[in-house]
Amino acid sequence: MKTFVIDGNRFADIAGFYRELNRLFMTSEDWQLGESLDAFDDLLYGGFGDAAGEPAIILRWHQFEKSRIDLGLDATRDYYLKKLQQPQRYHMETARRNLQELESGAGKTYFELLLQIIADHPNVTLVPEP
Repeated sequence: MKTFVIDGNRFADIAGFYRELNRLFMTSEDWQLGESLDAFDDLLYGGFGDAAGEPAIILRWHQFEKSRIDLGLDATRDYYLKKLQQPQRYHMETARRNLQELESGAGKTYFELLLQIIADHPNVTLVPEP
């Protein structure tokens, strides 16, 4: 079982989170993950990067609560607003609906979406740390 340590002190936004993932998981690759929830999901399947072939991994997440705030409501709102500026790349109705749900309190933050993806991988153990 391989352990990866996500350091919440190394990022304060979504782009920084993916830089951290690339620093941790992509040292053996000649390409980098893009800022995509699907890419994060694919990474946890273990088909590429430094988690490739690992039957199970541990994610120790330092500064977990800081990351909850950094990837929370404001970052998620910005994420959806950026999608709405790119109608050629994203489905506008979905982005609008997700933004409305977020602002009404019914939608998930980016941080919560990441946790949901982690929870969907029984081979991944998350260890939140202060």
